[in-house]
Amino acid sequence: MALFRRRTATTARLAPELDDAALGRVLRALTGAPGAGPQDILVAQIEQLLRDAADDWDRRGHRVTVLAGAAPALARRWRLKHPRSADALVLHAWADVLTARLTGRLDDPPATLDTCRRAADAAPTDPTPWVALLAALCVEARTSAELTPIWKEIAARDPWNREAYLTILVHLSPDGQGSLAAQREFLDDVVTVMPPQAPPACLPLAAAVDQYHREMAGSGVGALVAARFWEQPQNATLLDRIAGVWPRPDHLRHAARVADLNLLAYALAKAGRSAEARWAFEATENLVSPWPWQYEGDPVERYGHTRSRCG
Repeated sequence: MALFRRRTATTARLAPELDDAALGRVLRALTGAPGAGPQDILVAQIEQLLRDAADDWDRRGHRVTVLAGAAPALARRWRLKHPRSADALVLHAWADVLTARLTGRLDDPPATLDTCRRAADAAPTDPTPWVALLAALCVEARTSAELTPIWKEIAARDPWNREAYLTILVHLSPDGQGSLAAQREFLDDVVTVMPPQAPPACLPLAAAVDQYHREMAGSGVGALVAARFWEQPQNATLLDRIAGVWPRPDHLRHAARVADLNLLAYALAKAGRSAEARWAFEATENLVSPWPWQYEGDPVERYGHTRSRCG
């Protein structure tokens, strides 16, 4: 993946594109060209960026979600101007979904679900519209019976789609529509068959960090237990298994690898494993992902503070 590497920055910065340099250039063009004038040029750049991803569904999905979050208004205007464009449709769908995740509901559920399905029809081999549909249905707290056929469509196109697995992980969590037991059952089923370098490799660690946050937010005995959370055998074993492997150059190859390395650095620092955390921090190349740092405040500030404490 040398194409997406860059020289390590000397100052930490929030990087929605992570280490995707081509995506970063388009994001800078989006933020640096306000107004109606350059819209056609921006759309052409986005189209080329998504075309370059070809059938690398992991890379395409990452680019679509980041672009939809960065320019939702452009995504919607583009769809209105080109209602049959697969790229315009999927960006519009994801813009709706990402907004709904912030507000807790879809503004117009029938319209968003229709956009997802139109995007799927326009690009039959692409899992990205189906993942948007899955996410939209999860926001709407739909039943497993409604989610299952969508999951099958995704799996038929991209069996290890990171965004789809993370969406279901949250849906089955105590913060979603499930429980700790339901989430653990899902993880047990997935981990036994998932290749160690698959894009959703972060699932067990993501679930552990979520549980750590829930316990830290509690009171009484729960808060006391949280202080020793990373010493619990299952959590210590998880960190033992990945701490010496994930930061190796080119071990993680998926589009969100830097986000997973941020997650690992965070967990190792919270566990007091400073030497291993330093290696994970180094592997992030000073590129900061919002989660999990934003749990405790400004992501860049918390990243920098925690990194400095690890030496």
